[in-house]
Amino acid sequence: MSNRIFTSESVTEGHPDKICDQISDGVLDAMIAGDPGARVACECVTTTGLVLVMGEISTSTYVDIPLTARRVIEEIGYTKPEYGFDSKSVAVITAIDEQSPDIARGVDSAYDDGGDTGAGDQGMMFGFACDETPEYMPAPISFAHALARRLAEARKSGILKFLRPDGKTQVTVEYGEDRSVVSIPAVVVSTQHDPDVGAKELREAVIETVIKPTLSRHLLTRATEIYVNPTGRFVTGGPVGDSGLTGRKIIVDTYGGYASHGGGAFSGKDPTKVDRSAAYMARYIAKNVVAAGFARACQIELAYAIGVARPVSVLVDTRSSGVLPDERIAEIIVREFDLRPSRIISRLGLARPIYRPVAAYGHFGRTDIDLPWEALDAADALRAYL
Repeated sequence: MSNRIFTSESVTEGHPDKICDQISDGVLDAMIAGDPGARVACECVTTTGLVLVMGEISTSTYVDIPLTARRVIEEIGYTKPEYGFDSKSVAVITAIDEQSPDIARGVDSAYDDGGDTGAGDQGMMFGFACDETPEYMPAPISFAHALARRLAEARKSGILKFLRPDGKTQVTVEYGEDRSVVSIPAVVVSTQHDPDVGAKELREAVIETVIKPTLSRHLLTRATEIYVNPTGRFVTGGPVGDSGLTGRKIIVDTYGGYASHGGGAFSGKDPTKVDRSAAYMARYIAKNVVAAGFARACQIELAYAIGVARPVSVLVDTRSSGVLPDERIAEIIVREFDLRPSRIISRLGLARPIYRPVAAYGHFGRTDIDLPWEALDAADALRAYL
């Protein structure tokens, strides 16, 4: 039987969609910093010379949204007029309304538990973890994120001065029959650059400075195909090259397509929106399930009804790797974890400004920042059931 192949991609913080995600979460963080109970649904669109920030926000605090957007754009690295998009000259337009009173009513007082917080929307959210990497993430997305972060580091540190903020990475991973990572058959890096750098110089620099120091040498073989800017030129990028929109990189944000996705985006949403908080909780539980030794891989689905506090369903899928039946693991999860939105927010400490850093390079498996849903503090309690 031939080995299994899987590919995932990531994007840098200068990608147009990621600019929008970071602005949305920058606004959210500023709101929550002044008002932890703020109800925020903030989305953003960008194109050449323009950022539009829109949404429904109810809060007791004041945030200078245009200033917040400009600071985010500056920190990303769009600071030069020759990029065609920069923090000082970009036009920032806002279109903000209050949260719908119909939604607020169900969130303020849950249908099934008056006085508790109801889910801010209906839908299903997925969490996943596996033992492929130390951070309990699928290897393809983990490797792709590492390349994207390294690309940004090489630009910001000045190691590769000719790089510009926009970029994408992609890694193909080969698995053996025992689900172990065998090799990396292909790597793709597309990076925006200054017009005066040649294709050969760029390729050699990216391979030596970005790819080789980031990916394991024993996985990169002589057969590995490496593509650096396959079109040969990537000068026009960022919002000039393509429009951006909040929430358009949901697969990059999660598991790179390796696990299911309910379709809801994260950025710009306060934690009463279960699109965000329940997805974080599902990841937290799945990671602890794997760490406790219940399975090599675990996917959890949580489904909610708007205005209802308790999930309407909890489903576990260990992909035939569980030491207990999936139904039994689901029963343990329901017993050990309170899945009402207010309890999730409290347990994970979500009513605080922690969101802007995860708006680029993934919301899960992060080792560079301390995230509550990445903790393994529930593993010991789960082991008691084995």
